Amino acid sequence: MTYFDKIRELTKLIPTTVVDFSQERERTSPPTQASSNFITNKEQGDWAEDLIFRAINETSKNYVAVRYGKSDDLIAGEVGFDKFYNDFQDELDTIGKRPDLLLFAKEDFNYELGYDISKIDHNEITEYVKKSIAGLEIRSSAFLIDKYENEMQNRTTTHLSKAIEIRDKILAEYSDLLEHPKKKHFIEILNGINEETINAVSFRRPSWNSTDKLQELTALFKELKENISIVQKRDYLSITPKIEDIKVVYKWAKTFNVPHYYFQVFFDKSYGISFENILSLITETEKEGEYYEISKDIKNQNKTTIKINTRKTEQIAYKIEEPEHNSVRREMERGRLLFYVSFEKGTAYLDIEKLKSLLNIEDF
Repeated sequence: MTYFDKIRELTKLIPTTVVDFSQERERTSPPTQASSNFITNKEQGDWAEDLIFRAINETSKNYVAVRYGKSDDLIAGEVGFDKFYNDFQDELDTIGKRPDLLLFAKEDFNYELGYDISKIDHNEITEYVKKSIAGLEIRSSAFLIDKYENEMQNRTTTHLSKAIEIRDKILAEYSDLLEHPKKKHFIEILNGINEETINAVSFRRPSWNSTDKLQELTALFKELKENISIVQKRDYLSITPKIEDIKVVYKWAKTFNVPHYYFQVFFDKSYGISFENILSLITETEKEGEYYEISKDIKNQNKTTIKINTRKTEQIAYKIEEPEHNSVRREMERGRLLFYVSFEKGTAYLDIEKLKSLLNIEDF
């Protein structure tokens, strides 16, 4: 069974409420204006791609990373952007979405084409692309994941402890009030709250006010629910494929039959997961919540995104040295000015064994 055969079988198991592969993708129109925040995010993404590109080519003895993804320095509002954007949409409908980087075995690397084939028409390089062993989609995130993980762990521990303390206080000091037939179900709820079950606890907070003690009990239930809600909040950073990209990545895999991977670059580490594994995860609805969640991302134009728990993925860079950053002034038409941040340099130290495991290769 080929790589594409395997992922095609997986797509048949994905609920149509998540991704409906029977429906054509919706073609989008060019945005009319870019913001400083958008350009900074683009610069950060370009830096992350360059970071992984350099790390592979400076570390590997047997493989070469080549720039492949469709990109341009033009932004919305500049002359030529609309043509670039519409050409990009045409290509998505023809071959799917190019990953940012391709990985070639050195014996298959074409030195004449070089390390950047991103601006070459897809018709001219189809057979060459099919020789690659992996396509890498590089995403960036403006977090230090170690610091985030430590703070989230402390947050969860603190509010879990507080919730258990409040539960015990209610059972010890207010159980007589809860013996009333219309209140007795709260005793069962409270007895069911522990470290293992707290993420599944749900109840409607009571609002009793007829006596001072009932008002105290109501306040305790309010505080209990607030602490439980904090424990139940998502406490992990994620790899974030957009739902709208799933179809165009699938189309690229269908066109070239080359395994595809997502890498998420933080400012201290990097993690990766295969596209095949992403499809597999979203067929297993029982893993939603622990392994991934599907939600609209306010930071990404409210697009529906699969947020995959990095703890369930492979760490492919165990250390990243932060880049240098500079403020840039960009003058647009009619004298409109945009100021944004550019990034350069920095180093990624690859976890070779985990990278080999993820890419299913024996050497590197």
